[in-house]
Amino acid sequence: MQSRRRFAFPRLLRRSHLLVAFGLGSLLIGLTPWLGVAGPAAAGRAPAPRPAPVPLDQQTAVQSPHHGTAPANAMEPTAPVLDRTGWTATASDEETGGENGRAANVLDGDTATLWHSKWTGTPAPLPHSITIDMRRTAVVSALVYQPRTNGPNGRVGEYGISVSTDGQTWGSPVATGTLADDAGAKTLGFAPQGARFVRLTALTEAGGRGPWTSAAEINLLGDPGTPAATVDLSRTGWTATASDEETGGENGRAANVLDGDTATLWHSKWTGTPAPLPHSITIDTQRTTAVSALVYHPRADGANGRAGAYTVTTSADGTAFGAPVAAGTWRDDDTVKTATFTRTENARFVRLTVTTEAGGRGPWTSAGEIRLSGPASPAVHGSWDRIIGFPLVPVATAALPGDKLLAWSAYAVDRFGGSNGYTQTAILDLKTGKVTQRRIDNTGHDMFCPGIAMLADGRVLVTGGSNAEKASVYDPATDEWSATTSMNIARGYQAMTLLSTGEAFVLGGSWSGAAGDKGGEVWSPDTRTWRSLPGVSATPALTADPAGPYRADNHMWLHATSGGKVLQLGPSKQMNWISTTGQGSTTPAGTRADSQDAMTGNAVAYDIGKLLTLGGSPAYEKSPATRRAYTVGISGSQVQAARTGDMEHARAFGNSVVLPDGKVAVFGGQAYPVPFSDATSVLTPELWDPATGTFTPLATMAIPRNYHSVANLLPDGRIFSGGGGLCGDCATNHPDGSVFTPPYLLNADGSPKPRPVITGGAPPRTAPGSSLSVSTEAPVASFVLMRAAAATHSTDNDQRRVPLTATATGTGTYTVSVPADTGVVLPGTYMLFALDAQGVPSIAKFVTVS
Repeated sequence: MQSRRRFAFPRLLRRSHLLVAFGLGSLLIGLTPWLGVAGPAAAGRAPAPRPAPVPLDQQTAVQSPHHGTAPANAMEPTAPVLDRTGWTATASDEETGGENGRAANVLDGDTATLWHSKWTGTPAPLPHSITIDMRRTAVVSALVYQPRTNGPNGRVGEYGISVSTDGQTWGSPVATGTLADDAGAKTLGFAPQGARFVRLTALTEAGGRGPWTSAAEINLLGDPGTPAATVDLSRTGWTATASDEETGGENGRAANVLDGDTATLWHSKWTGTPAPLPHSITIDTQRTTAVSALVYHPRADGANGRAGAYTVTTSADGTAFGAPVAAGTWRDDDTVKTATFTRTENARFVRLTVTTEAGGRGPWTSAGEIRLSGPASPAVHGSWDRIIGFPLVPVATAALPGDKLLAWSAYAVDRFGGSNGYTQTAILDLKTGKVTQRRIDNTGHDMFCPGIAMLADGRVLVTGGSNAEKASVYDPATDEWSATTSMNIARGYQAMTLLSTGEAFVLGGSWSGAAGDKGGEVWSPDTRTWRSLPGVSATPALTADPAGPYRADNHMWLHATSGGKVLQLGPSKQMNWISTTGQGSTTPAGTRADSQDAMTGNAVAYDIGKLLTLGGSPAYEKSPATRRAYTVGISGSQVQAARTGDMEHARAFGNSVVLPDGKVAVFGGQAYPVPFSDATSVLTPELWDPATGTFTPLATMAIPRNYHSVANLLPDGRIFSGGGGLCGDCATNHPDGSVFTPPYLLNADGSPKPRPVITGGAPPRTAPGSSLSVSTEAPVASFVLMRAAAATHSTDNDQRRVPLTATATGTGTYTVSVPADTGVVLPGTYMLFALDAQGVPSIAKFVTVS
C-alpha cells in the first residue's frame, strides 16, 4: 500500500520543534519566548524566570548548504484537523479556585486559557488525564497538544494516549512517549482507528517542576490514509458495477478498476447529457470478508473526474447498505488515496459514492483502480506495537546491551543546519518503554549525517556529519560520550565498517567538508588516531549521480572480510575489493549482475559470505526507485552477484533488517525518492526468504518511514522502525517509532508462540574460535550470532548474521562453536539466539566476541 501521511492544521499548531508523528517548526529556528520556572506556591503562574541556557527554540543555526528546503509537498498536510463543534472535555481533576483551569478551555480556540490540574490546597498528584468526547465516531490518527503559552509549569513529559468507542472500555495505550520541555505544539501520532473518546494521560511533568499538568489547546487529526496492520485483499473473482459508466466516447466501464492496469479507467457517463453527481461504484468480492479500508487510484492520464468528497458504505447482500464507514474529501492530485474505515466490516459489497469532483471541473467521476484492504493475519504478516514518541527525530540509532536503543538527531530535535558542536540524543529503554533525552556538548560534535561503526568492545564510533572532521565515541557501559582524534578528511554521508583487525574504516562522504576525493582512512582503537590510505580513492566506488561526487560517494555498502579487506558492493553497480593494509589498494570485483546504480538502497549480510541488496535508485533523489533485489556471494576473492525475486514495491530510502532465521525484512521507502517528502511512500513492509528467493507482504505501517528513517533488530527478535524527516516547519517530521513483531513469533490469533529459552553458558565476553557450553530450557534446533548494529540514512554496515555449529551434549545442553575467523565473526557485541525447529528465536543473550 502506498500513501502520504501529512496533517492539515492551523499554522499555530504547526509551530513545533517536536512532533511525535509529523514535523512542525521552521528550518530557521523560531523566536518563541522561553518562559521561566515557577515555584511550588505559584503552580498556576510563574512569578519570574530564573537564569537558564538559551533554549533550542531561540538558538540560531546556519542553514545547511546542502539539503536546502523541504519540497512543497512536504509542507502540505493531508490528515485534517477534525471539527470540534459539539465536543466536550473532562479531566481527572482541574483547578477552579486559584484560576480558571477547567478542562473545557482546551476546546475554546484561545491559547491564553488553559486546563490545569488542581494545584491549590493539596495538589492532585500525577498522573493527570483529560478526555475528549467527539460526540460521534470518527477515524482519529493523532492528538495535537499545545502547551500553555504563559509559563512552563505543567508541560506534559511522559504521556500515554488511549481511545474508546463508548468512554467505558479503554484498551492498552495506542501511543506512549516523552515530550521535550518546550512551548511548541506536539503532534502525538498513532495508528488511525475509529473512536469517539480520546484520552491524554500525563505521567510526568516535562521539567520536573511539580505534580502538575496543563494544556492550552487540544486538537485531533483525522484519517491520513494510512490504515495500520492491513494487507491488500486478493481481487480474484471480484466484479464491479457502477451507477453509470461511459461506453460511447471511451471504454469507461466499471470493470476496469479491477484489471490491474492504471491506464484503463471507470468514468461516469459524459457523452450526450452527462450523468449528474453523485456517482457510485460497487465492488462485489463474491464472498463475505473482513474489510478495513478502500484504496482509490485516480486516473493516470488526466485530472477529470478525480474524486473529491466521498463516502464508503458496505453491505452483506448488495441491497441494504449501512451508515458510512468512511467519509471525507480527497485532495485534487494524482496520488493514491485511502479511506480508512471507522471499524473493520464483514461485508461482501463495498460501495464508493462520490459527491463532488475534486477540482470542480464538471459532474464527472473516474477511477484508475480500486483495491480493498483487510486486517493482517499475525502468523502470516506479523503485527505492530503502539507508537512510541521520542523527544527528537531518530535519524540515527544503535542497539545496545541492556535492552537499550540509542538515538540521535542533530543540534536540534527536529531540524539541522550549520556546525553547532552539540547533538540531541535519546535512549529508549526497551523494557519499560521510557525515553530519556540528553544534549551532548562535551565532544564539540554535531553528529547529524554521520558515519557509524560498532567497535570491537561494544562502543559506538560516530564520525563527521555537520561537524565534518569530528569523531566521537559512546560507551554503553558508562553511558558517556567522549571525543577522539578528528579524521584527516572532513566528511558527511560517509560509510563505515569495523575491520577484522578491530580497526574502523571510513570511505566517501562528500555531503560535507571541503570538496575533493574522500578517500579511505582507518581509526585505531589502540592509538585513537587515524591512518590515511592513499591507495584507497573513493572514485572507483562513485555512482553516476547527476549531482556528482556530492551525491555519488554517499552511503556506501561495505562488508568487512578476513585480513582487513572490505568488499564495497554498492550502491554503485561496480563492486570493489579494498585492502586496508599499508597504503591500501582498490581492485575491481565485477558488477552487481545487471543492476544499475542503486543509491539509497541497502545491503545486509544474511549468512556467512552472503548478502542481499534491495532497492535504491540511479540518483540520490528524483529518479524512480527499483523493485529489484540481488544476492552477492563471496568465496575467497571471488564475488558472484545474481538477481533474486523482485520486491512487490519499488523503494528507495527504505531500511532492511536480517532476522535470526535468515530472512530479511524491508521497511518503508518511496517509489520516487525525494528527501523530506512522504509522497509515494511505501507502507507495506516485505519479507524475503532465502530458501525461495521471494518476497511476501507484511502488515502495513501506520506512519511513513522514508528519508532519515531507521530500523534495528532488537534482542527479543523484534524490529524497531522509526524516524523520518528532520525538516523543521514541515509536515513530514516523524519523531517516533514502533516495534514490529515478525510472524515467526505469533500464533494465528496474535498470541505469542512459545519460545526457546537460553538458561546458561552465554558469557558476557568470549574469543573467536572458542567453544561455549550453552544450556536451554528445552531442546533447540540451532544457534546464531546477530551483530548489534547501528543504522542511519538507510545504511547499516554493522548488520551480520553468523550461524553457529552446535553439538548436543545432553538434553538441553550444547557445545556451540564460535568461528575463529574474525572476517566471519567480526569483533564486536553480538546477540546470541537459540532457534527451535520452527525457526522461533529465543530472547537473545549479549556476547562480546573480541
